[in-house]
Amino acid sequence: MTSFEVLPGKPRAYGAMLTPQGINFSLFSRHATSVTLYLFDAPNAAQPAATIVLDAATHRTGDVWHVLVTGLGAGTLYLYQVDGPYNPPQGHRFNSNKYVFDPYARAFTAGSVFRAYRKQRTEGRAGIENGRLSDLSDCPKCIVVADADFDWQGDRPLEVPLEKTIIYEMHVKGFTASPTAGVAHPGTYRGVIEKIDYLKSLGVTAVELLPIFEFDEYENDHVNPRTGEMLTNYWGYSTIGFFAPKTTYSSDCSPGGAVREFKEMVRELHKAGIEVILDVVYNHTAEGNEYGTTFCFRGLENSVYYLLPPEKQYYMNYSGCGNTVNCNHPIVRNFIIDSLRYWVTEMHVDGFRFDLASALSRSQEGHVVNFPPLPNLIAEDPFLRGAKIIAEPWDAGGGYQLGAFPGGMRWCEWNGRFRDDMRRFIRGDERVATDAATRFAGSSDIFKPSGRSPLASINFITAHDGFTLADMVSYNTKHNEENGEDNRDGSDDNYSYNNGFEGDSTNTKIVHARLRKVKNFFICLFTAQGTPQLLGGDEVLRTQRGNNNAYCQDNELSWMDWTLVKKNYEVLHFVRTLIRLRLNHPLFQRVCFFTGTEIVWYNASGKNPDWNELNRFLAFQLIGTDDNDFYVAFNTDIYDRTLTVPSPTVGTRWYRVADTSITGGDDIREEGDEEPLHEQVRYVLPADSAIILMSK
Repeated sequence: MTSFEVLPGKPRAYGAMLTPQGINFSLFSRHATSVTLYLFDAPNAAQPAATIVLDAATHRTGDVWHVLVTGLGAGTLYLYQVDGPYNPPQGHRFNSNKYVFDPYARAFTAGSVFRAYRKQRTEGRAGIENGRLSDLSDCPKCIVVADADFDWQGDRPLEVPLEKTIIYEMHVKGFTASPTAGVAHPGTYRGVIEKIDYLKSLGVTAVELLPIFEFDEYENDHVNPRTGEMLTNYWGYSTIGFFAPKTTYSSDCSPGGAVREFKEMVRELHKAGIEVILDVVYNHTAEGNEYGTTFCFRGLENSVYYLLPPEKQYYMNYSGCGNTVNCNHPIVRNFIIDSLRYWVTEMHVDGFRFDLASALSRSQEGHVVNFPPLPNLIAEDPFLRGAKIIAEPWDAGGGYQLGAFPGGMRWCEWNGRFRDDMRRFIRGDERVATDAATRFAGSSDIFKPSGRSPLASINFITAHDGFTLADMVSYNTKHNEENGEDNRDGSDDNYSYNNGFEGDSTNTKIVHARLRKVKNFFICLFTAQGTPQLLGGDEVLRTQRGNNNAYCQDNELSWMDWTLVKKNYEVLHFVRTLIRLRLNHPLFQRVCFFTGTEIVWYNASGKNPDWNELNRFLAFQLIGTDDNDFYVAFNTDIYDRTLTVPSPTVGTRWYRVADTSITGGDDIREEGDEEPLHEQVRYVLPADSAIILMSK
């Protein structure tokens, strides 16, 4: 720190970049009047070790502030202080009392403890943040990272075709945080590595990780009314660092250790043939509304980074989280593209699921537009060409673009219609078989008009947001009392059914009914055309005790309970076998919609159904040319049915693959061990059951 030299530096390549001479720092701020760079000699340093004031005449080019500090290397710790106009009615919120993060920071120190920032916050009527943080020992610092130092061992993108893709949605920490996980590094990227064999044996081809961008775990002010404990931001949908992996998810606590450990996780997952998809939140940041905390963007250029109404002291809120990122401003658009490119090129991730993606389609006036620049730029960016891009095609402000998300053929979408229609169908609702049939066939009503294939539909029954699959068949209503919001949070539209008793039950009849319906849901998911997504833990009946919004529950309620692997092995085996069946047979992996000859629909009598009359029953036959025929049937009624089974291809006979009414482990047969049917024309399908037959 005593031997460095300060040079003008260069404005290109935002962030802190290693050069042969030292580190080049580059920061965008259009209306700043002064910028100060602080350097630290330890993660827990209470005060800076060096202060560098940037001279606008030397260290500013256009709207970019820059400086080259010689003699510094990887591991250097730094923060900024930026001064400028504080004029909320004009959209400016500069505050020279605040230490701000580099928006391009590759890593943070201090284990993500952002509480130090909140200690200094006092709120005025206009949301003024006063007071200078006098002790920085508990405050995160930005870390300079040497990306080129990691040994990827020849790792390359897997680029698994969508038709061969099975997505497993999971939380990095929650996957191994429980003591039942039995791992050496619980709740970390390394913990995930220790469970790769489990993921591989399950048959999934991609993990979709809940947010791992750096966020503030301590922003939640609610208290668990049962335990009195402070609740957290567990899910992480409140980003602070868009280039930085979550520090507390790393067992390596040294500066930059999270970057190295994340890369190790990606590399080892790739060796197992498993892609890594990140759930990313570009629709809002952790800084909240006019009463929020300045971490970065509002202290650098508030009027550029956020959508502001004409009364610019406030924020447009299409995210439900206080603010909305100004995604289609050229500066912000480039920032998002830079972030995505970094995760693909330097961190080797394979794709992204964009949270509340309709916010990405909003103009600078806040309107959802048909041809927004950002979604099209993401779809066409050459660096992202091999990456999977998945939209959650709605936002919290009424934007809803299912089937019409802009950006062309590259985009896939979370299909909320698939979720809702399949839930209602398996629950036994009246006259939803037609809707279910459309979902089984790939949702052509949604995706065909835009010229996309069935694979654009990301099919899911459950996700992190909502009931688990076990709770779908065990609760009629949400039970979010422990979230500290008087059960007001979470959706009331779950299409669930408790099968006669609310919550856990030892009644054999109820237990068996629930088990059948869970397996029925899995058959829906893995025999439907589209790209299936499985919620982590559903394969072993993980429960959240009826909590359908466990965003704040960083505890056993949300964590994977690994004792369930043995306890509910029957379900786990069922799911594994279904996944193998799907991946082994092209009939379930269509890249185009049915033309009419490849699928035939039936009623229980073996005739073409009257869609106006078909109720609580659905059956279809997939006609194989270079594959086996398959017959799939669902009886969601309260009565048993005797089915008339159609004839398979000439020269073949029907064999039973699965029957969810059977218990004791014979509910599904492995490939090559299917059970021949003695009766080839009729099949008794009990109530609330489903079958899969295969011709051989």
